[in-house]
Amino acid sequence: MIEALANAQGIEGWLYPLTVVLGLMVGSFLNVVIVRIPQRLQWQWHGKAKGFPKPPGIAGATSRCPHCRQSIRWRDNLPLVSFLALKGRCHWCSGEISRRYPLVEAMCAALTLIVVWVLGFEWLTLAALAFTWCLIALAVIDLEHFLLPDCITLPLLTAGLIVSAMGGFTDLISALVGAVAGYGILWAVFQAFRIATGKEGMGYGDFKLLAALGAWMGWQMLPLIILLSAGTGAIIGITMLVLKIQERSQPVPFGPYLAGGGWLALLCGTDLNQFYLALTGL
Repeated sequence: MIEALANAQGIEGWLYPLTVVLGLMVGSFLNVVIVRIPQRLQWQWHGKAKGFPKPPGIAGATSRCPHCRQSIRWRDNLPLVSFLALKGRCHWCSGEISRRYPLVEAMCAALTLIVVWVLGFEWLTLAALAFTWCLIALAVIDLEHFLLPDCITLPLLTAGLIVSAMGGFTDLISALVGAVAGYGILWAVFQAFRIATGKEGMGYGDFKLLAALGAWMGWQMLPLIILLSAGTGAIIGITMLVLKIQERSQPVPFGPYLAGGGWLALLCGTDLNQFYLALTGL
């Protein structure tokens, strides 16, 4: 219906620039999510019992400079534009603003545009956008805190089952099996690694994220997601070790690789599977 309306009014070409603006705005909101959810969780786990003040929630609190604690003016909070205009510095104290803010906004805008470009203007695109935005938040939080919050992974899993029940990217039975199998596969890997080495190789958040990906795309996509995430992780990890960017003993978050593999599988998983089968002659 959205596509028909756009064609009828002759404004479809304008929807792509508007998509970029939407992506920048959502990216700005995701930066708030990325900062405040870990703060709130840390307070619940450790700070509450010690009487520390409650950190602000996602909504209703003014953004402040982390250096001088001054409220950020609305014109200094425009996605990407304000960072460039201020040259990456706080208006009040000239403290350096993290480059993570414009990077998340730019990445969100780019991925939002790609999703709309690939899927077109239909209801499933809205679901895919919500899926994409959740994965961006999870990937960055895991990179910074080694944490995949339940308040994002579990609603993402539930949303995947609902979308599948409505005729989304897979059928409901495949989604249910995918959710159970996604959790079970990484749980089994975790237990095997722990028995073999006496160490924990990943967190339970990874299990829940793969379960959520299985709920969105069905069990059939799980091998591809695991291959993409594990392969990419291995290549990047080896490269960082060779370049001495990271020590061998330093832990590496797996969530960003799962998120990237899941996002690629949602958009082009069928084509990738067909390419693999053609390449191997299966």
